[in-house]
This record gives sequence, C-alpha cells and structure tokens, in this order.
Amino acid sequence: MFLKKLTLITTCLFLASCAAVPPPDVIDEAKPELRVQKVSFDQLPGWADEDFKDFAKAYNRSCERILKRGAQSPVGKNQIFGIWQEWQIVCRKFDDINQNNPALVRQFFEINFEPYQVSADDEVEGLFTGYYEASLNGSKTRGGPYQYPLRARPDDLVMVNLGLFREELKGQRIAGRVRDGQLRPYETHAEINAGKLPKTQDRTLVWVDDPVDAFFIQIQGSGLVTLDDGSLMRVGYAGQNGYPYYAIGRELIKRGHLTKETVSMQSIRAWLAANPSEAQEVMETNKSYVFFRDIDGEGPIGGEGIALTAMRSLAIDHSLIPYGLPAFISVEHPTIEGQNINRLMMMQDTGGAIRGPVRGDFFWGYGSKAEELAGKMKSSGRYWFLMPKNL
Repeated sequence: MFLKKLTLITTCLFLASCAAVPPPDVIDEAKPELRVQKVSFDQLPGWADEDFKDFAKAYNRSCERILKRGAQSPVGKNQIFGIWQEWQIVCRKFDDINQNNPALVRQFFEINFEPYQVSADDEVEGLFTGYYEASLNGSKTRGGPYQYPLRARPDDLVMVNLGLFREELKGQRIAGRVRDGQLRPYETHAEINAGKLPKTQDRTLVWVDDPVDAFFIQIQGSGLVTLDDGSLMRVGYAGQNGYPYYAIGRELIKRGHLTKETVSMQSIRAWLAANPSEAQEVMETNKSYVFFRDIDGEGPIGGEGIALTAMRSLAIDHSLIPYGLPAFISVEHPTIEGQNINRLMMMQDTGGAIRGPVRGDFFWGYGSKAEELAGKMKSSGRYWFLMPKNL
C-alpha cells in the first residue's frame, strides 16, 4: 500500500499550507507516477448526497484566476489536464446556472465534467491530513503578556524557486541573503530567536502572548489575531528562511516523550505547555522560520493566490497537480469511526510536506473545532479529478 510507505511520524504533523518543507523521508523514493482512469459519477461514494454548500464560492474564486490565463497555455506539466481554454469554457457556463440549487450544481458537473480516479502507480489510496487557520491573542506594541513576535518578511530575504532553473528541481526551493554576489544561507530559527537578524531587517508585525501559538502559526501558515483593543488582524505567510521543515513530533518521539500512537497536535501542545524550560529548544530543532504579512479582506490566502474556503479547499502536491481543479474526495473522518468525508473540493493550496499523487491536506477553517479536527486528521482516502469533457 502506498499509504504504508509514508512515514506517519513526519507527514501527519502540522503540514503548513505554504510554509513547510518536507523532511527527506516523507518522499517516496520510488517516485510513483500520477495516473488517472476515467470512471462514472455513480462510482463516486456519496456523490448523490453532496449538498454543495459553499462549493460555488470556492469554485468561482478559482475561476477568476483561470479566466485570466492564456487560453492556449497548458494546464500544468501533464498533458492530461489539457489547455486553459477548456477550463475557461466551463467556468463561463457555471455563471449561467442557479448556484444555490444543489440539484442544478450536480447536474452542471455531470453534464460538463468527467471523473477520473487518481492513483500513484496502481495505488488509489493515500494519506490525507488537515490544517486550519490559527487563533491568537496579540498587540501591535510589546508589553505585558505580549512578548513573542510574528515577524514581517525581511527586505534582504531572497527566495528561489529552483524549478525555474532546472526542470528536475521543480517543487524545490531555497532562500538566503546575497553577499558579495553570492546567495548565502539565512539565519536559522534559533538564530532569529536569539536576535541575530540584522537590526534593519528584524521587524515585528505583531506581538502575541504565547510562544507555542507563535510556533504553531508558522506551521499552519496563517491565523487571526485578536488584538488587545478588540480588533482582529489576519496574518498570512510572506516568506520562509529556506531551511527544511522538521516535525517536532518526530523529535519528541525520538527523545522518548511521545510515541507514534500518542503523537498529535494536541499531545505536542500539552507537552510543550508542561515543559516550558525545554519547549523552546525542542521547537528550535525545526530550523525553518516563517515570516508573515498583514492580510486585508478575506483569507487565509492559499498557494493559488486566492482566499481559501473552509471544508472546500484542498492542498495538494503542486509539482504534480495544477491549482483550480475540482476533486471529489472520500476519506476517513478524523473523529467519527466508520464514517467518511465525501465531498467536492477545490485544489487551491500546497505545502512542502505534501508530496505524491494521492496526498491531500484538508482545510478545516477557523476556530477551536477546526483546530481539533485538523490536529487529529491522518486519514486514508481516495480522490477523483473532475475534468472538462473531451479534454
């Protein structure tokens, strides 16, 4: 089973929507091939029961981007996705239906799309995790309990998408600072916490009241901060220092504090809270550090550059799969045994620890319930691309 080839210790913990970089052992060395096989809608479990609530909002957000693409440009690297013109045609057709009527939305997709079972080589099952928009308390000025910074992106941080230079490096990124005409490594998480950023580059966006919250928002990639004056501030990913993401759950297992069976976001939070003298050192074993920006309007913003929709946005391996595709998923519910989540999603985000053809990160939204479900989600599941007919 492909799912069993993945190292759950490293993949199921806190896979950021755009911030994390995969540890080496997250990637299947065999590099399974993305394969698709056409099926019928009656083969999708739960398709007839889909209520499509909020789906139109998610689909229209992607369509806004799709309609700006060059009509004859290819959709992603793989020719199976066709050209953007074919996707633009169905986006325009969607405007003509009553999008609040579930029966009409279902009929629209059955008339204009065809489902394709996705597999990694011949394996149709994969790992599905969850993420959420974090909730924090903060202040624009330092004082009292507000001692832990969320930093703005430094002006001298240079992020490099290596895939732009070498096709075989697609999906890999580095970052650093230019010195004497050469790109040099940036400060690590521990060095940034120790104040080793150049003073002109060390700018705090907002101060929060909990060091663990300040760490976890780097993993989630976005959050809502309730300020001390009662107002809300949405912050989102702005950059990363270039070091590979390292799951601290794995570190706690290695040190004997947790086990594979007990590790979860909740158990890690509890351990950090109970061991404040060791917490910072453990968190800094992850050398990755994320910088933030203030986001006006709706959010959080996913890799597609649009606002995500709770329980409708899915993060995927963007090196294999383009943004803006609808996909029907059937995955195990994280807290209800024997029940599956069967629903139509939009592929609108990515994450460095999300690798492989059958691999997804489910966006649960904002709030304590979303946090609980995301923290517990490490589910087996399948999905199907919905692609325009006659591609």
